[in-house]
Amino acid sequence: MQLGGNMIDTVPVFYSEELIADAGSFSPSAGKPKAVVEAWRDARLPIDVRNVVPVTIAELSAAHDPEFVANVLACRVANGFGNCRPEVARSLPFTSGAMLCAARHALAHGVACAPVSGFHHANYSSGGGYCTFNGLLVAAVRLLAEGQVRRVMILDADVHYGNGTDDIIERLAISGQVDNVTLGRWFKTSAQAQEYLECIERESARFHEYDLVLYQAGADVHIDDPLGGVLTTEQMRVRDETVFRAAKAASVPLAWNLAGGYQQPLSIVVDLHTQTMRECVKVYVEERRSHRDS
Repeated sequence: MQLGGNMIDTVPVFYSEELIADAGSFSPSAGKPKAVVEAWRDARLPIDVRNVVPVTIAELSAAHDPEFVANVLACRVANGFGNCRPEVARSLPFTSGAMLCAARHALAHGVACAPVSGFHHANYSSGGGYCTFNGLLVAAVRLLAEGQVRRVMILDADVHYGNGTDDIIERLAISGQVDNVTLGRWFKTSAQAQEYLECIERESARFHEYDLVLYQAGADVHIDDPLGGVLTTEQMRVRDETVFRAAKAASVPLAWNLAGGYQQPLSIVVDLHTQTMRECVKVYVEERRSHRDS
């Protein structure tokens, strides 16, 4: 999908308080969006916070086993955090909804952000690894069904392998329509940092083959993350700049989300997500603004 020369003055961010939950977990993902968005506001980044339309049970069930969906939402089976907390169940349609809203907006305007996590370990009929429903596939499947897109790349830069994404793609037989580029399949240590960045460059060079890119800008790939350990802070900045610049150059819609990050205190993770937003702003807002004013 070629967008032409759309100009934006802010980066749309699909966020609402309904995303937030106390998951009672080591993972901060269910509560992290609030801290991240507040940090972006405090930094006076040019973002436009927009309300989230939650996905429906039918939309969740198009990407997951309907019985699994019903049982999770009714708190009859464990969510991806390993518990049945009602507040987590209430938040789940909004986390996937944020991803779908961001993808829809990107298709029309070029870029958008869903400041959410907890997707790529969610299988067709089970959750795990702090992931309950796979919002990446919920969004992709819905947009494919509507005919809004024909091919989608999921560029998964979380440090872990997106096994749930692969499972759903196989179950739904959509490998010809959705390409899961999950870097956690190949890269595990800091010795592979240069190879990692070269892979990002190769995959970004293929963006023109797709109608939409869903980018998981994981912070757990940071070298100091207790569950990660591949890239330095500067290398993460290069990763993000490469992705955003390639998508803009190819005029391919891109919607991105936070994915993992487990360093303590949480402010360290928030700072890494803020760096990602700064790169997004630089490529999509500041450079276009500078070109327009020159």
